[in-house]
Amino acid sequence: MLKLEKFIRDIPDFPKKGIIFKDITPLIGDPQAFKDTINLLAKKYQKQKIDKILCVESRGFIFASALSYKLGIGIVPVRKPGKLPYKTTQETYALEYGTDTLEMHIDAFKKGARVLIIDDLLATGGTVQACTRLVKKLGGKVAGIGFVIELGFLHGRDKLKGYDVYSIIKL
Repeated sequence: MLKLEKFIRDIPDFPKKGIIFKDITPLIGDPQAFKDTINLLAKKYQKQKIDKILCVESRGFIFASALSYKLGIGIVPVRKPGKLPYKTTQETYALEYGTDTLEMHIDAFKKGARVLIIDDLLATGGTVQACTRLVKKLGGKVAGIGFVIELGFLHGRDKLKGYDVYSIIKL
């Protein structure tokens, strides 16, 4: 197994000054690193009863799609407003300066479904916390939350107390 941390590239001042962006393109561009990442996620979740994998736009789609294929589970895309073609439900959440909104189809899964949330990065936790509220809004249960990278110094895990949170790489 490769040391996956070496495939995460820091991009200073992106998307704005003072931010150090964690670039996953070297990881997904390396066949073995990407395979190892998906295998680690699959190993964590393969024995759990999961009905759907919810994935967050846009980098979460990459990992959730491959994991979905490996586990034989359908995916639920969560996107910014106006990007999904059918009737949606939405959740607004706080950002450092302002708010943002996420949407999901109203028929994304059946009531009582066990939903795994997958995203590429856990930073402050606001986005995924909004996803947990979307799951609950449709009567689902969050079966777990998985990330490729967790930025521990931002304490995003604190917003996800009570959930099984798994991160492959902790920075």
